[in-house]
Amino acid sequence: MRICAIRSLLLALVTLFLSTASFARVGVSIRIAPPELPVYEQPICPGDGYIWTPGFWAWGDDYYWVPGTWVMPPEVGYLWTPGYWGWGDDGYFFNEGYWGLSVGFYGGINYGFGYFGDGYEGGRWDHGHFFYNTSYNNVDTHNIHNVYNTRVNEGARSHVSFNGGNGGINAHATAQEEASAHETHARPVAAQTQHAYAAPNAPQQKFSANHGTPAVAATPRPNLAVHPKELPPVERPAASKTANAKGDQKYQKQQDKLVAKQTQDRQKLQQKQDKEHQQLAKHQVNESKTQQMEQRHQQQTQHLQQTHTQQAQQLQARQQSGGGGGFQGGGGSRGGGGGGHH
Repeated sequence: MRICAIRSLLLALVTLFLSTASFARVGVSIRIAPPELPVYEQPICPGDGYIWTPGFWAWGDDYYWVPGTWVMPPEVGYLWTPGYWGWGDDGYFFNEGYWGLSVGFYGGINYGFGYFGDGYEGGRWDHGHFFYNTSYNNVDTHNIHNVYNTRVNEGARSHVSFNGGNGGINAHATAQEEASAHETHARPVAAQTQHAYAAPNAPQQKFSANHGTPAVAATPRPNLAVHPKELPPVERPAASKTANAKGDQKYQKQQDKLVAKQTQDRQKLQQKQDKEHQQLAKHQVNESKTQQMEQRHQQQTQHLQQTHTQQAQQLQARQQSGGGGGFQGGGGSRGGGGGGHH
């Protein structure tokens, strides 16, 4: 096995809107082809507005399956373009998925559930509401009424999970998909990055253990971190390069300060939660109290991350508007405190 470069597939913590092109090629190049896509059932949609994001094989020290799941989009009107593996430069690269107003190219991969290799047939937006195609989505029509039922030509069912190379899907982006690649996009939302980051921590999700049949192929909602140590690393955005060198330098210092502060916030909350774990273990409390504590810890962790996401977005917005200034603190200490809000 030859690994040219390994970086985490999904380190994005913050949902940042991109005005530049398309999918991002993640810095992983390996010589082993991704496994075939497993066959699995879609969990029932947890509520109105959720959009299905199909599962995929990711790479760590082995291929591991990131379960398909229902996700709330970052904006009304946004659709999900799945990520995909493609062959190039003597290796397989993963192209990250993204949110946008239209569905772009995802390698011609047939992920099922409306993602048949070209576009999306699982639903559509209409006057601010998402309408589900019940031909391809598991939806409780007693609770969700914005539905329709339309069958389409699904094409040949293939389980191949990569584009190009030996045995890969031979598909190329259409003119419409190329245009979609240059629209405004949003990266995977925080819930998606947590969901993907948690997958390799479960040994049964790795291909070497499941041989192509993962124990958890899909979930009703993303798997969210319970404790700060389970969050993806705080992302350090790329250095800003504009005509204003002094402004870029100031922005970089603000970014460094923000990353350091957010890392410290996580450590403080983790220490607090570890102490609570130790206290419960000492008193040998029942399972119910342990579950209540874990629910509280998850609320604290999610509140902390939401606060950090807002801080990063505010700093980026000020930099883009030329306003400068520091970030607003205080959120981390609240997240490290009592129950928090989810």
